[in-house]
Amino acid sequence: MTNHRVAVVQGGSSLFDTPRTLERMEAHCEAAAREGVELAVFPEAYVGGYPKGLDFGARIGTRTAAGRDDFLRYWQSAIEVPGAQTARIGSFAAKMKAHLVVGVIERDGATLYCTALFFGPDGALLGKHRKLMPTASERLVWGQGDGSTIPVIDTAIGRIGAAICWENYMPNLRQAMYGKGINLWCAPTVDERDIWQSSMRHIAYEGRTFVLSACQFLTRADAPEAYACVQGDDPSTILIRGGSVIVGPLGDVLAGPVYDREALVTADIDLSDAIRGKYDLDVVGHYARPDVFSLNVNEAARQPVSYKAEVAGTDEAAEAAKAAQ
Repeated sequence: MTNHRVAVVQGGSSLFDTPRTLERMEAHCEAAAREGVELAVFPEAYVGGYPKGLDFGARIGTRTAAGRDDFLRYWQSAIEVPGAQTARIGSFAAKMKAHLVVGVIERDGATLYCTALFFGPDGALLGKHRKLMPTASERLVWGQGDGSTIPVIDTAIGRIGAAICWENYMPNLRQAMYGKGINLWCAPTVDERDIWQSSMRHIAYEGRTFVLSACQFLTRADAPEAYACVQGDDPSTILIRGGSVIVGPLGDVLAGPVYDREALVTADIDLSDAIRGKYDLDVVGHYARPDVFSLNVNEAARQPVSYKAEVAGTDEAAEAAKAAQ
């Protein structure tokens, strides 16, 4: 079976209110289930929020107490992976009987990561991808992911992976994912610019893959009153206007883009089109030149601190003790 119905969800978070965001997410998932969707993709930072317009009190060489309070509030709205919130999101996928990809703000100790989570139709958490390179001032509040979380997950509906927002502009990351045989390229984002549409069509055409890009639609009303964003306090102000789109392997737009409202954007696809597309362009196959170009991907987890226990009585421990005398 190569025919499937897929969707991208254009919705906004309730900033700094994760329980309310999960309620909104559940309603979107119920709508997707009614449409018979087998894969639904939510935007970047959907759970935990994308605090557009905040500066977290940072200037070169200085930080403010108010900015530290903003970071604390952001940290408190982030989620642990796995954890109670991921279990709840998994229950949404199970009720849908569908695969689910969602952008979250992941809390690991005191550090936050912009992460995409993958869930199966049984509700299981299948994997995660941490954004490798936060963009511009995102680096103030998000850590960098590493090569240990760049999965392409083989499922009954295709090979699913994700690149988050401007990661889609990283040629080496794209090539690494093409090399893993991705054919359902998920692009959670908050990039609302017109040029984003060109990028999504380019990736689909370059990789001969389906691209599902979900962008937030966020207004000032989605943020609390105490939210000193540069856009002002008018509740009707649009902070992120959307632009969610689904593109086929020959760069043809199958659904969207949609702007200035929440929306469920769906398309019926035939995965065999990815193979048909590679008839004349397979950038990790017959159209590659491995004699000229090569790419090495370090998939080791990056640990800032590692611990190793010595076992007393082993030859190694005895040798170490002797050397220390």
